[in-house]
Amino acid sequence: MQRAIAVLDALAEGGAELGTNEIARRTGINASTISRLLSTLTESRLVQHLPATGRYRLGVRILQLASAARSNLDLRAVSRPVLEELAGLSGETVTLSLPGEQDVLTVDFVQSSQSVRSVAEIGRNSIAHATATGKVFLACGGHLPEGDLPAFTQATITNRKVLSGAIAEVARQGYALAVRERDNDLSAVAVPVLDRTEQLIAILGVQGPATRLSVETMTALVPALRQGAASIAAAF
Repeated sequence: MQRAIAVLDALAEGGAELGTNEIARRTGINASTISRLLSTLTESRLVQHLPATGRYRLGVRILQLASAARSNLDLRAVSRPVLEELAGLSGETVTLSLPGEQDVLTVDFVQSSQSVRSVAEIGRNSIAHATATGKVFLACGGHLPEGDLPAFTQATITNRKVLSGAIAEVARQGYALAVRERDNDLSAVAVPVLDRTEQLIAILGVQGPATRLSVETMTALVPALRQGAASIAAAF
């Protein structure tokens, strides 16, 4: 078992395709033993053999196991302290959302303590083209549904070409703003939570009354949001 783990570690640390002799050199295990281990690991799809070069790399089963392990982590438990800290800092409602195929789902939130506040709901979808959370989703590879994009307010972007430009800007700057786009009284800012491979895990957002959350106020919250996102991502 320990030798098999050593082989997997060598392939992971190598960051590229490795041959039998190179794996033997890195692990200190003789080449004949490495060959037998590679044969077993290849059969289980933990390692992939590349016939064209004779080399090996980590297999698709590793990705499946990593995905299963990640999904078993309690994202809400990991994120809760971050949400509470951001709510205290901003004075507004802080949300944690998960990406789906064409939308984003709120899975946790900490409500603002102010009497006039944005109301979040677990299980509520964030409209991709009309919310800060949705724009982050689109900037990280999410897709819009087919058909016309509905307008919720006069500020909602419904032109796909214009929206494409806006999403490109979100991708460039690493955060999204939505000012009165889903609701005339609501504004929000959001950042992505990315894993070590730059894949979207979740989206962290702050939302509140548009009268309090100006563009300047929301932009000033971005560093704290990014720090919170990094804290959550560190668990994955």
